[in-house]
Amino acid sequence: MPHAVLQLSALPSPHDAGIRQIAALSARIAYVLVCLSVCWGVLVNTGWVHRLSGREATRSSHMVLATLALAFGGMHALAFLFLTGDRWDLLRLTVPMLHDGLLRHAAGIVGFEVLLAVAVSSAFRRFIPYRRWLALHRFAYPAVVLLLAHSVYGAIANGHLNALWLGGLTVLVPTVVLVALRLVPPRALTGLGMVEEDV
Repeated sequence: MPHAVLQLSALPSPHDAGIRQIAALSARIAYVLVCLSVCWGVLVNTGWVHRLSGREATRSSHMVLATLALAFGGMHALAFLFLTGDRWDLLRLTVPMLHDGLLRHAAGIVGFEVLLAVAVSSAFRRFIPYRRWLALHRFAYPAVVLLLAHSVYGAIANGHLNALWLGGLTVLVPTVVLVALRLVPPRALTGLGMVEEDV
């Protein structure tokens, strides 16, 4: 009898499908918000959008996008705590490669935690020298690459890549282009006529 109870408790609940859909939807929304946050952050940092409403308003909107991305990313992760078929606990959600975890899960955990650290550092920006804070803030770029790898390999593992590749590329391409433009020296952009030289 106890063996039968253990077997029944290990079976996936009919509610698991709904929880997985919530996890998938929150992951997709977080992915789009991360890409938008990176794009808007590049535009704010370069000063290309300050004429819209001023530096403070554009920087605040970048923080709002980043906060929403972290909220939906956190919702994606926390949804796994409610699955009955898979055994997830808070330790497994926060420590990469624990209990023979998968590399795609580790990429998502590390990427999310780095973005969380960047967000927390923004709250203490007044107490950290600007150059040190900026160096820490730039860790967001490799974190986004880890989250991208997590997204792609997760979609492959779940059989959703065919359905999502177009939408994923639609928000990824502008993000990559803006980050690439951000890394190009300003003189090269001025020489190409993409940016007007300040007089």
